Amino acid sequence: EYMGKFNPSEVHLLASLGSDRSVALYDARGKVPLRKLILKMKSNALSWNPMEPFVFVVANEDYNLYSFDCRRLDSPVQLHKDHVSAVIDVDFAPTGREFVSGGYDKTVRIFGWDQRFSREVYHTKRMQLVSAVRWSGDNKFIYSASDEMNIRIWKAERSEKLGATSYREQRALRYSAALRERFRHHPEIRRIARHRHVPKSVYWAGRELRDIGAAQRRKEDRRRKHSRPGSRPSKPEREGTWRE
Repeated sequence: EYMGKFNPSEVHLLASLGSDRSVALYDARGKVPLRKLILKMKSNALSWNPMEPFVFVVANEDYNLYSFDCRRLDSPVQLHKDHVSAVIDVDFAPTGREFVSGGYDKTVRIFGWDQRFSREVYHTKRMQLVSAVRWSGDNKFIYSASDEMNIRIWKAERSEKLGATSYREQRALRYSAALRERFRHHPEIRRIARHRHVPKSVYWAGRELRDIGAAQRRKEDRRRKHSRPGSRPSKPEREGTWRE
């Protein structure tokens, strides 16, 4: 075992990552793991949800993050996709509603704890491999450390104004937020809200991964179509773990 973190609520419960690709739960008063599972590739970091302490998220080498419920470890609660290289670090927000991740694709991404895709991505031309990320205690900032020996501070909400705001500004901001929420399902509003500029290398790597995934799904569908009924059951993508 090369990494472990204690549960913020149950002080004797420890989640650990092993070099054998394992994720294990231990009771500090015992000697053997309570539960253990093996992922397809090695995990690099984990973080407990501070508000729902039975949930934790794992950053994996297969470009994905996995959210688990420690009460039922046989499959992830959610699979989080968008990184195009190994994910190195992850940290939950103090609210427990979101977490931040960083990886070898030189980006910092923010995910909702139950969302499949990231809602925000940060990058700069000079930033190299992201080795560590942390969320500030006041829920306003994100810190990232990268291989070119710099620490950067990002806003948790990209458009949030820093500093003092007048009453009229606050009313205008609340009104704009209410309009965005009311019309969030309109195609053009949804497109503008979701659009993010990313480096060309990240864009083309993401497109290649999507093409590979689509080809694998087509191949599996054809195999299922030409096999005996029930011999190749359909499995969700997140079913990439098994209990040991």
